[in-house]
Amino acid sequence: MSGADPIRYRPHHFLCSLGFEGKGYSESFTENMTAIVMGRLRAEGGDATVIAVTGATDDICAPCPKRRGRLCTNQDKIKTLDRAHAAALKLDPREVLTWGEAKDRIRANVPPGSLKTLCAGCEWEAYGMCEAALTRLHNEKGAA
Repeated sequence: MSGADPIRYRPHHFLCSLGFEGKGYSESFTENMTAIVMGRLRAEGGDATVIAVTGATDDICAPCPKRRGRLCTNQDKIKTLDRAHAAALKLDPREVLTWGEAKDRIRANVPPGSLKTLCAGCEWEAYGMCEAALTRLHNEKGAA
C-alpha cells in the first residue's frame, strides 16, 4: 500500500488507532497495525492521511486471526461497535476524510470518560489505553 492510497477503516478502528500502543491479536496483526498507525497516522504529516470508511473488514483487519473473509468471528460484537462509533463520530458509509478530520470529530463528539459505554464489549477497553489517548487528544490544541 503506497502512502497515497486511502486507508480503509471500519468505524470502530478510528478510536482503536487513537489508543493503539503496539499490542494486538497476533504478531502479524500488531506489525500491520503498527505500520498503519505509527508509520502513517502518527508519522510526520499523518493528519493528512486519507481514510475511507467501510462496513466490512478493512486494512487493520487484513491479518487478524479473527477475520473470516469480509467478516469477523466476533461479527455481532464488531457490528455493534461499528454502529455505535459511526453514530458517535457522525460517519457515513463510504465517507472519505483525513486522520486530522477524524481526530477533530473525536474531540467534538467523544468526551473523556465515554469509552466505557461507547466501547462496551471491547476486550481492550479495560486496559485504559484508549481512554488515556482520548484524554491526551482533548488536552491538545487547548481543547476542552
